[in-house]
Formats: sequence, C-alpha cells, structure tokens
Amino acid sequence: MDTSVQEQTYEGFIKFSTRFCIFLVFVALFLAVFAT
Repeated sequence: MDTSVQEQTYEGFIKFSTRFCIFLVFVALFLAVFAT
C-alpha cells in the first residue's frame, strides 16, 4: 500500500467536503431569503 496516494485522496476528500458544506450553507440562505 502506498501511503502517499492515500494521503492525497484523503486531502482531496476533505477539500470536497468543505466545499460541499459551504455550498449547502449558501443554498440554505438562498431558500431562507426566498421563503420569507
């Protein structure tokens, strides 16, 4: 098992999760603005 490849994949997954969470926050704010 090559640990460097695992670390790169894990780092990429962290970045994707962070962007996805930010995206969900923006969608929630967008819906909150238009729902009221």
